[in-house]
Amino acid sequence: MSAGATFGGILGNPPYVRYQYLEPRDQVLSEQIFARQSLRFTRHTNAWVPFVIASVGLLEAGGRLAMVIPAEILHILHAGSLREFLVAQCQRILVIDPAQLLFDKSLQGTVLLLLEKKRTDGEASEGVCVLPMSDNAFLDRDPVPVFRDAQYLSGDVLRGKWMRVLLSPDELRVLDSAIELPGVRAFRDVATVDVGIVTGANAFFLVNDSVVSQYGLGEFTAPMFGRSEHCPGVIYDDSMHEANRARGLPANFVALGTQPSESLAEGPKAYIARGEAQGLPQRYKCRIREPWYSVPSVYATPIGMLKRSSVFPRLILNTAGAYTTDTAYRIKPKAEAPSLEALVYSFVNSLTALTAELEGRHYGGGVLELVPSEIERLVIPAVEPRAGRLADLDRRIRSHEEADQILVEQDEVVLRAVGLGQHEREVIHQAWSRLRHRRLRTGVEQ
Repeated sequence: MSAGATFGGILGNPPYVRYQYLEPRDQVLSEQIFARQSLRFTRHTNAWVPFVIASVGLLEAGGRLAMVIPAEILHILHAGSLREFLVAQCQRILVIDPAQLLFDKSLQGTVLLLLEKKRTDGEASEGVCVLPMSDNAFLDRDPVPVFRDAQYLSGDVLRGKWMRVLLSPDELRVLDSAIELPGVRAFRDVATVDVGIVTGANAFFLVNDSVVSQYGLGEFTAPMFGRSEHCPGVIYDDSMHEANRARGLPANFVALGTQPSESLAEGPKAYIARGEAQGLPQRYKCRIREPWYSVPSVYATPIGMLKRSSVFPRLILNTAGAYTTDTAYRIKPKAEAPSLEALVYSFVNSLTALTAELEGRHYGGGVLELVPSEIERLVIPAVEPRAGRLADLDRRIRSHEEADQILVEQDEVVLRAVGLGQHEREVIHQAWSRLRHRRLRTGVEQ
């Protein structure tokens, strides 16, 4: 290929390989591709991102591109530069979003990216269209009229992630109106979010009662939770902790402190030796500590939150004062925040759940994941629950009651209290339900 060559059309299915697994030569090439277009680079990127950037750069004015890429293009943080680049460079961007997997033997959700490059630098972009397809019959259709007739959106809806493009105009209107209600607040305004304890070796520091007894670790342990099986509801109290211990779960956090091992009793000393025999002091998080088993930032907060969820995210009232690992977050209410019970109870509603779908990210398998910056952008309509309602909500979630039923009834209390009428509540709930089914790829019509 001659220098400066451009192409009228490019088709492809780029490799899906994380940056850290690329050969050093390809890592350098990836960074050069970002630099060539003056784009922000992150080592969290995946090979398909610089592949698409380079391909768009090779298109001639008015040229077209079609590629099979991961569905994460709509929401993943490391693709933010790519999204900005596409809007700046392209006249139209169509994302065909199949409800069914295109690759039967893979959990990787994929979309078809079709775009047309601008003919001139000053040409205004029509924007982006995400076109859902209930089945894969569209593969037999002529893509030209589909691309031509799609309804493209531009403006603020494309700022940051592209998930809002999935909402209808009515849903966007209701959502934007709801966010502006006086009783609805950004989560960053009511609480801070910090990662849980980073141990570097969870299997060593999180143990069940039999290990505690075997090595005499009682004085060095404290209650902890970090998985959905530890806390299936919205309350982690002493009774929940005792139940986890009785089930043999690793519900004890081992905090050995900074004292040298030779000053400890034989049991704890033997346990440290066991960790050393497993090579734990050579792990990165452990070898940068002195001693290696001295875990930093050990504290509990009155509210926790699991990092991942399959249905909707939830806060956990931590009345047991339990620690959490980095599979969960530590939530600390601000001085002007509502009560702890109000935050935990009110967090379960369709509006908050919808903003979680819009702000979070998901990968193969459909589990929703939120990082602290995304949690801070959620909205919460906090209302004080009547006596017994939080305990009832905890029971319903633990008993695996249908998520739709739980949220509809929560909306009747929480969203109604901040001024959302029945129609608005139904619109918000249906938008959440559709995005949730899309994430889980359960085949529900979009």
